[in-house]
Amino acid sequence: MFLLQVSNLRFGYAGGTLFEDVTFNLSPGERVAVVAPNGAGKSTLLRLIAGELEPDAGTAVIKKDAKVAYYRQSHEVAAQGDVLGAFLSGFREIVDLRAELSRAQHEAASGSTRALSQLADVSDRYHIARGDELERHVSMLAMKLGFSEKDLARPVASLSGGERGRLNLGVVLAQEADLLMLDEPTNHLDLDTIDWLEDFLIKYRGGVILVSHDRAFLDRACPKTLELGSRDVRIYPLKYSDYAVAREEDLARERALLERQQAFIDKTQDFIRKNIAGQKTKQAQSRRKMLEKLDRVDKPEDVWAVAERIAFRFAPANRSGDIVLDCKNLEASRGGRTLFSGVEILLRRGERIGVVGPNGSGKSTLLKLLAGRGAPEDRGQIKRGTNLQEGYFDQHLGELNPNLTAVDEVRTIRGDFTVESARQYLARFRFWGDDPLRKVAGFSGGERSRLSLAKLLLEPRNLLFLDEPTNHLDIPAAEILEEAILGFDGTVILVSHDRRFLETTTTRIVSVRDGKVEIYQGGFRDFVAAHAPKVDDFPPMPSQKKKESVRPPPKDEAQGRASFEAQRLAAREKEKKKRRVVELEQTIASAEKELARLRADLREDPQGNWEKLAQMAKAEQALTKRVDAMMSEWARLSEEES
Repeated sequence: MFLLQVSNLRFGYAGGTLFEDVTFNLSPGERVAVVAPNGAGKSTLLRLIAGELEPDAGTAVIKKDAKVAYYRQSHEVAAQGDVLGAFLSGFREIVDLRAELSRAQHEAASGSTRALSQLADVSDRYHIARGDELERHVSMLAMKLGFSEKDLARPVASLSGGERGRLNLGVVLAQEADLLMLDEPTNHLDLDTIDWLEDFLIKYRGGVILVSHDRAFLDRACPKTLELGSRDVRIYPLKYSDYAVAREEDLARERALLERQQAFIDKTQDFIRKNIAGQKTKQAQSRRKMLEKLDRVDKPEDVWAVAERIAFRFAPANRSGDIVLDCKNLEASRGGRTLFSGVEILLRRGERIGVVGPNGSGKSTLLKLLAGRGAPEDRGQIKRGTNLQEGYFDQHLGELNPNLTAVDEVRTIRGDFTVESARQYLARFRFWGDDPLRKVAGFSGGERSRLSLAKLLLEPRNLLFLDEPTNHLDIPAAEILEEAILGFDGTVILVSHDRRFLETTTTRIVSVRDGKVEIYQGGFRDFVAAHAPKVDDFPPMPSQKKKESVRPPPKDEAQGRASFEAQRLAAREKEKKKRRVVELEQTIASAEKELARLRADLREDPQGNWEKLAQMAKAEQALTKRVDAMMSEWARLSEEES
């Protein structure tokens, strides 16, 4: 039975349709990535599934009694209480059972038979639920999300925005829901924590819907990709990088099909014009009727096309000296803790340095120190090279004035721009219509990031300091920024947790960890292969463990027979699943051969038989959905077997 069934869902704002005809299913154990550019409605789709919004049409039905956990981009942890209390809120049943146990212990002091029996019953249930281990498991989860033992006693109100985001993620993960929905969960996580979260999701037994712009994270966490379009969805039983290739092939085939049909229509219409009043009038009339009944092929929707219309190109700058920065004995401390000391870095022209490390290790502090923006108490010598033209991107986007419009921001850099020329420039960064005249205060994170980059690119630079430049960018914008950096003639130092971005752009890695700064030759892929820390497996939460493992052994013969019968039924069910897996493998193989034949036929010239072509296209789509469903069932059963 499906865990979630979404059927013909439609939703829009202010009379405009955001998306329609969204239909898909999710089974227990499936993990699907929802991808589309910023503004396409991914977060809205999750809110509709969660029941926070009412659809204009269609339904989103979750299996009865299924528990749903939802991590939102906005941090919604209540500001009352401490961090430990917030984590424990994910284990409400055990917390309630603990309170019940405390009451039973108090009442048992009377010595009455009823009270002692009640205490024994509650104690058994509490131990079966492994309530004694709750704090240890919560502490381990908190540690994996970057919280220390001391942090557990901190008031929630004292946490930063990023810390609240990680706390909220932990509370959501702790619920062990049947359906887990995560909207940009990696935004405030470092590389180590992202690795752990990937492993956590891979082992997760419930269904998972994931929205993220982290391509490496999507590749590892989700074997299925759902592309959200305005008219429909495309579903691929593939990880993101394979989906990106497959969709291009599908779009090319669909465009070719459209072109062939349009050529046929043009040719037929030309025949009708020439012969409608001549000797071949009947033929012309017949062809006109045929065109009227023709099932027209729709123009394929390319959801990424608009998102790719962006232009990150650095303005040409003068050549800097060969030695850009010569740094010796750099040292920085914050809150009485030494972040790093004795750091020596020699930066040469043309290098692209990636700075990596856990949250709070001092990456941004080091970047600011190198950029000449360090705190007065920071120490060290930095010799700057000749002819430097420096630019700095702040991850907190603090250099934007919320009271200015996008046009005003651009004109703070280029006062010679007219309003119209500023709007034309901003159009290169996907600010269209009235967007350039809106105040920055109303911009999304992605819009602010694009505006900050637009300002940075206005002036010639040959040395760039970039602090988390891809944090709020969608996938196409991040890829275009990668291309711009690869084509940049100057020198780049960047802080990022985006592994694909680091792999593509960096030539050397600076690792900041545990008060030490180490420099590795080679790009990020080489660094990971040789030096990346291993992430320990996280033990299951108390409620994730199989109840069978904590049940007491049979106490009498009746229990023994019941246990034997249960084991026999379990073995029979396991054998049935094995047979179903083999059956699915054979059926899928046969269906994939049929799909290959259908797709080959669709590439052939229809010779004017568009009705047959339309039927084949519908058959191909239906068979594709059937194969997807069988693949999902095969993956679920295979995972249960392992």
